[in-house]
Amino acid sequence: MLFHVDKCKVMHFGHNNLKTDYSLDNKTLRKVHQEKDLGVIISDDMKSSHQCMIQAYSKANKMLGVINRAIVYKSKEVMLRLYKTLVRPHLEYCTVAWSPHYVKDKVLLERVQKRFTRMVPELKELSYPDRLKKLGLWSLEERRVRADLIEVYKGIHGLSALPFDDLFEFDISGRTRGHSLKLRKHRSRLDLRLYFFSERVVSTWNCLDDQCVSATTLNSFKSNLTRLRRIDGSVQGR
Repeated sequence: MLFHVDKCKVMHFGHNNLKTDYSLDNKTLRKVHQEKDLGVIISDDMKSSHQCMIQAYSKANKMLGVINRAIVYKSKEVMLRLYKTLVRPHLEYCTVAWSPHYVKDKVLLERVQKRFTRMVPELKELSYPDRLKKLGLWSLEERRVRADLIEVYKGIHGLSALPFDDLFEFDISGRTRGHSLKLRKHRSRLDLRLYFFSERVVSTWNCLDDQCVSATTLNSFKSNLTRLRRIDGSVQGR
C-alpha cells in the first residue's frame, strides 16, 4: 500500500511519551494533538470535548437553526420527525466511542434538545422534563446510556463485530442476586479508564433485571429498557 506522506501525521499518547519524531520517505511527519477519523475527533488526551463542540453541538445546532427558519407550521408531529431525522443523529453518532463524562459537555449537548423542545409553540412555557414527556423523548444522557447497554447486549449475543472478550469478562464470583450475565467491574486509577465504554457501562448493566438481559431479540431488549425506565424513572434501572 502506498502512503501519501503529506497526509500522514503522528499523535502521541500518554504523559510519559517521549514524543519521538517519525519519518516516512525521509520526510518528518507532522505532529498533531487531534485528528478526525470516521467522523469522530480523537484527541491526544482522549477527552471528548472537541467532539462534543465541533462535531456534535455545532452541526446539530446549525441544522436546528435551518429548521427553525424554514418551517412555519411547527406542529409537534412535524418538528419531532425533523428533529429525529436531521438533528439528533449529529448528537448521537458513535457515542459508544466518545460519550462525554464532563458536566459541561453533557450540558452543551442537552442544550440543543432543550432548544428544540422550546420551538414547539404549545410546549414553550413548560419545564424541560415536562416538554420531554409531552414529546415522548428521553434526555440525551439517557439515550447515551441506552446506546451503551444495547451495544453490550449485541456483543453478548454475537450481534456485533465488537471484540466482546477483549473488553469485558463475566463476573464468576458466584453471587446469586440479580441476573446471570453480570460483568466484572475493574479498578480504575484514571478517569480516562473509569469512563471508557467497557467500564462505565458495567454497573448499569449489572443493575438490569433478568427479564431484560435474557431478552431473545434486540427489539425485545429495547422494549425492556423502556419498561425499566417507566418503573424506575431512568434507563439505569436504579
